[in-house]
Amino acid sequence: MKERNRIRVFIDGKPYNMGGYESEEYLQSLANYINIKIEDLKHQVGFARLDRDIESVLIQINIADDLFKLRKSKEELLAQYTEKQQENLELKRENIGFETKLESLEKENKEL
Repeated sequence: MKERNRIRVFIDGKPYNMGGYESEEYLQSLANYINIKIEDLKHQVGFARLDRDIESVLIQINIADDLFKLRKSKEELLAQYTEKQQENLELKRENIGFETKLESLEKENKEL
């Protein structure tokens, strides 16, 4: 069984203890990502005047937005991949047909 890692991170300047089965580097990257989101929002006009709870919800919404966009992108890429696989299969079948026809023509040519 994997060992549980624990790490102390700083999010928005405050210390937090994080734990998980992922690497310490991964856990730190999560905290870094949240800090980047917070900094991005802090640069938006009026964000600093909002209630702390509303700030927190806006941060959560922004992170959820990133997740949803990535999921949609993944689905689109998967659909494109599936389409390309189908096209590849059709081209392989077409190629087999051409090879069969070529063999038949070569055989006919020899007979002539």
